Amino acid sequence: MNKHLNSVREFHDACLLPQAEHGTPGHLSDMDIILRQALLMEAGSEVFKAIRAGEMAEILAGLINLSYSALGAIALRGEDVTEQPVCWRHDGFVLSLMRLLSDKINNCTTGNTADYSEIYCLCVHLSKNYLNADFDKAFQIVHEHRMSTLKDTRQSIDEDADETRKSKRLKVPDLTEYFYE
Repeated sequence: MNKHLNSVREFHDACLLPQAEHGTPGHLSDMDIILRQALLMEAGSEVFKAIRAGEMAEILAGLINLSYSALGAIALRGEDVTEQPVCWRHDGFVLSLMRLLSDKINNCTTGNTADYSEIYCLCVHLSKNYLNADFDKAFQIVHEHRMSTLKDTRQSIDEDADETRKSKRLKVPDLTEYFYE
C-alpha cells in the first residue's frame, strides 16, 4: 500500500471516518462523490490562492492538502493508489498549471480511483519538479500535525468551538525547510 495512503487511512481510523477495508473495493455513493469533489475544490482553491500570492510554502501546503483529499477518496473506496503518468512541463505560465489542476479535479466527478490517483501523482510531481520540495517529508509533517490536532478537532466539533480554535486546526505547519536549494 502507498505510504501516504496508509497515513490517510490511519487518520480516518482515528477520526472514526468510514472507509472500505483495504483490498476490498467499495463503491462511492453520489453523496460521497459530491463531498469529495467539494473537498478537492476547496483544496484546489487553496493552491490557486497560494500561487497568486507567490508563497512557495503555501503552494506546497496546498498541494499536500489536495493530495490528502484525493487519498481520502481512495481510502473510502478501499483501493490503492495507481501510479499515473504526469504530462506537464513547466512552460513559464501559471495558467497552464491552473488548467491542469482544474481539469484533474473536474475529472474526479466520476468517483474512479484512477482519477483521484491522477491528482495525487500530479501533486507529488509538482512538489518535486515545480517547487523543488521534499514531498514525502512535508506530507509526513502535515499528517503528524493533523493527528496531533485530532483531539482539538473532536472537541471543536462537539462544542461548536470558536473561530480561533477552528483556524488553529486548519493551519498547516511551516513547510519552508522542506525545499531543496
